[in-house]
Amino acid sequence: MSAMGPVVLSAFNVANFPEGGGHFWVYMQYVLGLRQRGCDVYWLERFIPSDDLERDAAQRALFLERMASFGLEDRVILLVGPDPRKEPGARTEYVGLPAAEAEAVFRRAELLLNFHYAIDTDLLGRFRRTALVDIDPGLLQFWISRKQLAVAPHDVYFTTGETVGTAAARFPDCDLPWVQIRPPVSLEHWTPIADPACETMTTISAWDSKDWMIDDEVNFPNTKRVAFLPFRELPSLTLQPLELALFLRTARDAEERALLEQHGWRIRQSREVAGNPEDYQAYIRNSRGEFSCAKPSCIHFQNAWVSDRTLCYLASGKPVVVQDTGPSRYLPDAEGMFRFSTPEQAAAALAAMNSDYARHSRAARALAEAHFDAKQVAARILEIALSS
Repeated sequence: MSAMGPVVLSAFNVANFPEGGGHFWVYMQYVLGLRQRGCDVYWLERFIPSDDLERDAAQRALFLERMASFGLEDRVILLVGPDPRKEPGARTEYVGLPAAEAEAVFRRAELLLNFHYAIDTDLLGRFRRTALVDIDPGLLQFWISRKQLAVAPHDVYFTTGETVGTAAARFPDCDLPWVQIRPPVSLEHWTPIADPACETMTTISAWDSKDWMIDDEVNFPNTKRVAFLPFRELPSLTLQPLELALFLRTARDAEERALLEQHGWRIRQSREVAGNPEDYQAYIRNSRGEFSCAKPSCIHFQNAWVSDRTLCYLASGKPVVVQDTGPSRYLPDAEGMFRFSTPEQAAAALAAMNSDYARHSRAARALAEAHFDAKQVAARILEIALSS
């Protein structure tokens, strides 16, 4: 592996979203897995400037500081400028690696591992080998099939969706040859932690957004707000403390926070407790486990989805109680992971978890090791993407 050229990972909206500690980890898990396989990995991303030059400079500096903490201080290519699709011909500034060095990396790279679905086609064309990674199974195919998103041709199409491209899918495959991979977690960076003082089940999430599932056949908001509100009575069914770390922005968010707190939920601002990669990791590792609902699209598509955040809990030896997103060949229902559909099922799962917490903690870590090891995921990516 040491003889191969660089692998470039194209991330989306990390530098522009400094409060997203978990969003950062989504892509870093892949970087770490590839590096554990001996790859020389570069991080490529477009930074969209705002009208606040001082804030933009501070965000870029913070982003580069975070990259340096993971040993990527000389492996970052930040393209600063407007989206070329919206402003063709606009100037792009290179931050991190200078333009000449960055372009040399593009020419030498064995692979562009692309998570930016609407990447600039000119940039995509500078790489000899390209692989798209679908981390929104069902949604991405929905967007493509409804022409709500145009994805440029790639050499390989990876998906983290268990049902994508199979007969079990409730959505089209868009005539693309999807290759299944598991979402990864770096086991070396998310080690088990046993702490009897960890009493609260938690999760970290955005609360509301403008995301909708909409076309001639379906029409519903696709937010965690819609997912969690039907479970607002859950604290009355269990003695287990439940806490949500939410990205809250609006007056309605504040009203619904008060509503949840009236029903016994603990609510925290995610930007205060998980707003950077280190705090995000600490928050998860100081939890008893995860309780979480899934976006409505996951239920609608029955895509057997599992969150990258859930994997961080599992690898840390934290059992998870998460909403059932459809039949799976490998996700368990009562061993380290419990899947529910109703508040009553959720309460029963919490009781079962607590009845033998130590066993379910071990099972959680074992599940991460068996199915989501970033090193093994990276090996599959490289084998498939570079095989032809």
